[in-house]
This record gives sequence, C-alpha cells and structure tokens, in this order.
Amino acid sequence: MTGFFVFIMIIGYVFSQAMNDSAILYIAVGFSVISSFISYWFSDKIVLAMSSAKPVDHDSNRELYHIVENLCITAGLPVPKIYIIDDTAPNAFATGRDPEHAVIAVTTGILRKLEKTELEGVIAHELSHVGNRDILISTIVTVMVGLVVLLADWFRHWSFFGGRRRDSERGGGQLQLIIMIAAIVLSILAPIFAMLMQMAISRKREFAADADGALLTRYPEGLARALEKISSDREPLEAANRATAHLYIVSPFKSDAIGQRKTGFFAKAFMTHPPVEERIAALRGMSV
Repeated sequence: MTGFFVFIMIIGYVFSQAMNDSAILYIAVGFSVISSFISYWFSDKIVLAMSSAKPVDHDSNRELYHIVENLCITAGLPVPKIYIIDDTAPNAFATGRDPEHAVIAVTTGILRKLEKTELEGVIAHELSHVGNRDILISTIVTVMVGLVVLLADWFRHWSFFGGRRRDSERGGGQLQLIIMIAAIVLSILAPIFAMLMQMAISRKREFAADADGALLTRYPEGLARALEKISSDREPLEAANRATAHLYIVSPFKSDAIGQRKTGFFAKAFMTHPPVEERIAALRGMSV
C-alpha cells in the first residue's frame, strides 16, 4: 500500500511538471475522493445487485445460518448479512465496508456440492476477509488504480490536443522535452503497473484469508478440499463479471482457473487469485 501511494505521488509530480499546471491533479484527487466515498458506503449494495443475490435469514436456511453464526462466535465477529446467488457453479464472496456492515454471499451450487466441513472452510475464509478488513483495502486500491488511469488518460488527452501549443508558448527547452517524453511513457505504462500492483495485493490477501480461515476452523483440509472442488468444477458462474471477479474465493472464470495452474512469474502477475495448487499446498503444510 505504501508503494502504491509513492507510485501515485511520482506520477502526479511528473505529470504536473510536464503540464506546468497542478489544477488537473487536484481535480483528479477530488474526483477520487468522491469515488471512494461512493465505493465505501454503497459498494456492497452495488455488488449484490450485480450478482442478483437474495437475502436469507435463520428460518429460510437454518444450516447455513448456524454455520456462519458459530464461526462468527469463534472469530469474535458480528453475524453478517447472508445472501444466496441462484447459480449452480460453486463459489462465494464477502463484501461490506466493515465487520458491522459485512455481507457473505454463497451460490446455490456451493451449498449442494460441498460437504459441511468444506463449506465451513469457505465461510471461515470469507469471514477472515471481513475481520482483516480486506474489503476496505480492496476498495482503496481500486480507487487508487482508477486515479492512476484517470491521470494517464487526462495527460495523454492534454499532450495531444493542448500540450504542443503550450510548449511553443513557453519556448520549450531540453529539460522540458525530457520531462514531456518521460511523462508520455509513464502515461502508457502507469495503468499497467497500477493494475499489476492491484492484483499482487489481491493475491496476498487471499493467502492471508486462507491461513486465518484454517486457523478459525482448526481444520485446513476442509478449505483445501473446497478449493479443489471449486477450481475443478467446469460450470461457469453466470452472475460473475470482471468488476467483481476478484471478490470470489476462486476466480469465477474458467479460463482464469486454467491459467492459475501455470506457475510462471508472468502468468501469476496477471492473476487476481494465487494459483490454486499453491493455496492448497500452503494449507496442507499448516499445523494447527
């Protein structure tokens, strides 16, 4: 996260020097603050609406409610709202701005295809995301990535449509030319680097949630078997899209799940989730 903030500061400094005007940077920051406010307060409702999730209570699904309730007591967390997505593909995610406003959503497929100990491992993983405030971290990172992309787009627009005329008015100079070239290159590469950093943070949080979830249930094998079943299931998750894919316990896109079996550094860099085999190996190497 610190590296991400430093990265944005460097981008802002280079762009402001090249444009010789800090107004655009202030506008971008103001826009990002508004976006973060909306994301913080309404992200759970937006995600649930996009996933067509329906709320359940104690009477409509007692077994699921008791699993969540018992794990929350063990973790010292308030019981979150529980939602079900009517989809036969097994998967689950957590959302919400803090433990007091958290939501856990599971598909009908995961309820049918997993054993109780496996489902407990999945729920414990999602509760660990809630307890670790990974949802808040994810929201902050998403806003920062959006800010980088916005700055890069604005700068490229400025350089092509207004920058040349302003350069001629200022008289140019060798240093200004170097700064301009560096800024143009940075405007092309910065969004790519920002998204790679976002994916790296997401992968780290998945490993942490796996470990904490296994400690919560005291049975790492349950989560390990659940990950095996979810990743090997060939049924696509119809409710998923690229905006919400990183929230799920395993990537809902089967092309990504196949890609997760590759161990090369380049392949891993573009994944929102760590390779499933590495997650399973880490869980089975734990002693609790």
